[in-house]
Amino acid sequence: MKKGFYNILKANFLISRDAVNNWRFIVFCTLLAIVMIASSHSAERKVHKIAKLHNEVRELKSEFVDRRSALMRVKMESTITQKMKERGVLPSENPPYKIKVNINE
Repeated sequence: MKKGFYNILKANFLISRDAVNNWRFIVFCTLLAIVMIASSHSAERKVHKIAKLHNEVRELKSEFVDRRSALMRVKMESTITQKMKERGVLPSENPPYKIKVNINE
């Protein structure tokens, strides 16, 4: 047991006769670790981008609601009447009436 442990510490598995197989495995594990790290970074980047877009959508929705409520206030008849009074245009006293045109005559 002691001898096997000392061989691992001295890295005899890297300089022995069949070291080529060990080196291939070490290079394979290293490349696999690099691919895994790159994949996790890419996934994190996407998660951050999704969170950023989600916040932007929430802000745009609230801005839309604000603009829509402002538009509803501007479109109200009382607001239009008040603005037209400032210009000197008053609402009609008489209700509108329908004009009928007879095509036969």
